[in-house]
Amino acid sequence: MTFTDLRITRQFVRALEEMGISTPTEIQQKAIPPILAGQDVVGIAQTGTGKTAAYLLPILQHLKYHQPPAPRALVLVPTKELALQVEKNMATLAQFTDLKWVALYGGIGPKGQIETLRGGVDLVVATPGRFLEIYAREELSVKKIRHIVLDECDRMMDMGFWPQLREIQEKIPQKKQQLLFSATFPPKVGHIADNFLLWPTRVEVTPQATPAASVTQYLMEVPNVRTKLNIMVHLLEDASTFTRVLVFARTREQADQVAKALEGRAGGGIGLIHSNRGQNARIHAIENFRQGELRILVSTDVSARGLDIDEVSHVINFTVPGHHEDYVHRIGRTGRAFRTGTAITLMDPSEAWHIKRIETLIHQPIPRAEIPQGVEITPTPFAERQEQLREIDRQKRLDDPGFQGAFHEKKQAVRNTGSRHKPISGKPARSGKRRR
Repeated sequence: MTFTDLRITRQFVRALEEMGISTPTEIQQKAIPPILAGQDVVGIAQTGTGKTAAYLLPILQHLKYHQPPAPRALVLVPTKELALQVEKNMATLAQFTDLKWVALYGGIGPKGQIETLRGGVDLVVATPGRFLEIYAREELSVKKIRHIVLDECDRMMDMGFWPQLREIQEKIPQKKQQLLFSATFPPKVGHIADNFLLWPTRVEVTPQATPAASVTQYLMEVPNVRTKLNIMVHLLEDASTFTRVLVFARTREQADQVAKALEGRAGGGIGLIHSNRGQNARIHAIENFRQGELRILVSTDVSARGLDIDEVSHVINFTVPGHHEDYVHRIGRTGRAFRTGTAITLMDPSEAWHIKRIETLIHQPIPRAEIPQGVEITPTPFAERQEQLREIDRQKRLDDPGFQGAFHEKKQAVRNTGSRHKPISGKPARSGKRRR
């Protein structure tokens, strides 16, 4: 099948040819026809399968040519990084048209974005918060919007955007085509589909939350953070195999720790992106990584949304994601655009609970791998071990609300044996009286 078979017009086929793309992916084959026909669509596909073009191509074709002043299409995304990525795809796909667009996102002042809007645009890609901010200034007209896309909807729900999405829906005209795209389809996303979409056509290229077949997965059971860092340094010394590596950490502090540990030891340059980094620094790091000037990029989950880099050889999960659907998003950053890739996850004892649920979500076990020979396995510090045990107790309470914790069980065992009242080393037990 070709894009011409999907009734994509010549100016967009030419743009695809400029990108070196001649064959539509599976999600594009399934999603483009109903979108062109004006149907509401729910698209479920892993990252890296071409879902952005699957909705942009038919929408741009609906828009046809520049018609100022008010926008006619809106794409809502969870993060500024994804907004920039969608804008980049738009610029490439619409290069042989006179269509105009703008990306609205936070982290910078809105003045330049407002000036672009005043000049007249056909399509807006925006994060929900910045969209509502500019709308409240009466700088954004929504009365002509006829197409709306909710991209990476599962992540928007994880980030608590439901109230903003509902507010935006109330402001946009009732008569419109609505598209929802997501890598996973948890109940929260189903709730949005039920509330916003009218008799949607559901297209799904693989069972939801199934990792792409082009990604080989491994998991190493590791006792502590220091050993994880030792493994990272050992692996990344092999620059011929680990050619372009994306490292994920759960928190900003962990990302900082990893970047500092690898700096000067892994070679090839290291970039760091998370929400505490300035917008320009983040964009600069992503572009340098994309161009190959940096071999390693360390990121948190939110900051990595929108990373569309074809030549990532490896994804390393330094910590297991707390939102289990994020595992699919993380490892989907490799094995993109018909390439293969490898995802390695480092799991300490407090993360085993999350791995079990991830394996249930992706409908497959993650193969285990041994810690490489030559890696120093360090003893777990007392404070870190205590933190792991507290986290394990918290997980047990989630499974069993009646569970009162390991400390409580130890205390109860002491009471049951009566050892608390036995003399120690021949000394008499203390009386129960308090000294005033």
